Formats: sequence, structure tokens, C-alpha cells
Amino acid sequence: MTQPVLQRQLFGPGPSNPYPEATAALGLPLLGHLDPAFIARMDRVCDSLRILWGTSNARTLPLSATGSAGMEAAFVNTINPGDVAVIAVNGLFGERMCEVASRVGAEVVRVDHDYGTPVDAQRVAEAHPNPTVIAAVHAETSTGVLSDIAALGAIKGDALLITDAVTSIGGMPVHADDWGIDVGYAGTQKCIGVAPGLAPFTISDRAFERRVQKPQSWYLDLGLLGGYTTGSTGGGRTYHHTAPVAMVASLEAGLDRILSEGLDSVTARHQSAGSALQDGLQEMGLELFAAEGYRLPQLTTVKVPEHVDSAKVRGYLLERFNIEIGGGVGQYANTVWRIGLMGPNANPASVALLLAALKEAIDKA
Repeated sequence: MTQPVLQRQLFGPGPSNPYPEATAALGLPLLGHLDPAFIARMDRVCDSLRILWGTSNARTLPLSATGSAGMEAAFVNTINPGDVAVIAVNGLFGERMCEVASRVGAEVVRVDHDYGTPVDAQRVAEAHPNPTVIAAVHAETSTGVLSDIAALGAIKGDALLITDAVTSIGGMPVHADDWGIDVGYAGTQKCIGVAPGLAPFTISDRAFERRVQKPQSWYLDLGLLGGYTTGSTGGGRTYHHTAPVAMVASLEAGLDRILSEGLDSVTARHQSAGSALQDGLQEMGLELFAAEGYRLPQLTTVKVPEHVDSAKVRGYLLERFNIEIGGGVGQYANTVWRIGLMGPNANPASVALLLAALKEAIDKA
């Protein structure tokens, strides 16, 4: 029996609704992953990702996995057992960095911050005199907070700076070279406006030269992957794995959509939509969770009012309006909502729909 096709409004922390161009590209005829036409497509994607990352790194590519694999690739390729990793923790994904780093044998030095506040670069600098890596999240998806990565780049010294840009890339400026990012990873499913499945990744020459020569992950070994994504289109690539060719075609279309609009315009659109949503929520009498001055426009965290059942409100939105918003994480699972306006969802119509639907849900759920 054919199941009905659900059309959800994905206003949670991700995935977001994709750009129409990205969805359409999933239906293009498949190419082989070593076809010269596909290699040329991959090259175009890598060039476009360099623009989004703000980098000239030769090794900038979409890893064939989600953003979490990007995180794992960052650590397995830069940390040998016993190396010191100073990790700023101001949310769930900083916590996850600690877990991944510990599994590759790092001596993890946590620099904990209150959830809802940005990373303090000075505290990170004082945590250890000579770490191998420093790591932080640019846009913390669990709390809706933006941190200053350039400030970390200024204090990193000889350490490699690893940055999670999953929720920032494609929706706000990222300047990897200017900020001193050595290894950066992201995901396609948020502001880039493409379905989940790829991890836009970049690594500097400095970091690549210092990489772990035989990391514990064969699949995420950047030394092997480099031969697959660099070289000539006439057969000079080394085989590593079967690339998700349809996803790469979709990513190319999504990146083309963003670059056609222009990064400045895309940033302004996300900023405008986020500001309008946050103003509207506060006019409804709701309190925002993230610290003022550090709130992400693309991912808003708002406190659930007292005597309101968070899960019932989210259920009402889903059943009544086909709208998905997210709950909080950890100790804030039932006391915070996470509302995303990312990719094509960053527009005035989405703001108006969300505010009206949320008001009804709070009143009636």
C-alpha cells in the first residue's frame, strides 16, 4: 500500500527543508564515481565549498557521511594517543568533541562554560601551555550561541584549531583562513539547504603535514581521501570508496543556489528572519535562552513557559500544522525549544507562520 507523502515544515535544529534546486538534483541521472564528468562536478563542489569556508585549502571536500563523521575525521587525523586536546564546552557538541577526542587517546582538557554563553578565548588559552589541538563549536546547535573563533585563532600558538561549523556555514560568514582554523567540519542539512548525508570539510596544509600517518579509521583517513579528491579528471584519481554521487549532485545545486544569491545576501536573509522571530517571541512574552549579543539568527533557543508541556506543544505543531521544532538537550530537554530558520526557511513567511502557530499551540496544547 502506498503511504501518503508527508510535507513537513522543518523548523527544528536540523535537518531543514532543502532548497528546491537541491531536491531536484537528486533526480538527475547517476554518474559513476570515477566518471570524468562526476570528477569535474566534484571539483566544482570543492571550489564552491572553499568560498563558503573562506579558504584556499586544497583539501576542501565533502566527506561521504554526515557532520558527525566530519567531527570524527577532524580528531582521528590530528591526535595521537597522549596528545593534549583543549576543548571548549558550552553545549552538547562541545561535549561530543570531548567524547570523540578521548576515544582516540587524547588527554582531554575541558574548558566548561555555562550553557547559553559563548566561549571565552582567554580561559581556553590559560587551560594548558602547549596543547596539540584546540577545539570549539562556532554555532552551538544545542544552545543557539555564537562564539568568536577568530579570538581562538589568535591565541592558539602552535596548536591546531579544530572548528565545528555545522550550523554556521551557508548562513553566516565563516573565514577559515583569516580566523586561523586548521581543521573545519560541517553538515549539509542546515543552512546549506541540502539533505543530510555529506560533511563539508577543510584542512590546512599545516594540519595535513602534521596529520596522524595511520589513523584508526580507514574510511576517514585524509591521506587516502586526498588522492581521491585531488588530481586530474582524466583518470588520475585513486579509488577510495564509492562516493554518494546523487548527494554530490544535490550539494552542487544547493551551493550554486547560495552563490547565485550571494553570501552577503544569504547572511542578511538569515539575520533578518532570525531577528524578526526573536522579536516576535519576546513580544509574545517568551524569554530567549541564549545570552543577548551572542544569539544565532538561524537557530533560536527559547524558554518553555512555566506550566506549559513542551512535548505537547511540539506534538500539536506537528499534528495541526506539520511544523517541527526541537526540544532542548540534556537538563534543558523539557524547558527549552529550539527553532531553526535555515536555508530556504529563512524568510518572512516562515516567521509569520511560526509565531501564529506557536501562539495557538501554547494556548491549546
